[in-house]
Amino acid sequence: MNQDTTDAGTPEAPLLSVLKGDPTPEELAALTAVVASLSAPAAPAPAKPTVRHWVRQQQLRLAPTPGPGAWRRSKG
Repeated sequence: MNQDTTDAGTPEAPLLSVLKGDPTPEELAALTAVVASLSAPAAPAPAKPTVRHWVRQQQLRLAPTPGPGAWRRSKG
């Protein structure tokens, strides 16, 4: 009788139980990794781009053309 127990000494419910078939240890490990990743907290949403970021992206899309202020657009 070798059951996992918590610190309180009560038996811990298994994470998975196989009802049909005979999975290999590798298959059980893969399934356990997938199930554990589903219960992990989601990654935080990426930060919203700022106006400055948007303006810079627009500037990078402009082709450098001759004229006043062209040197600003040509700087990387």
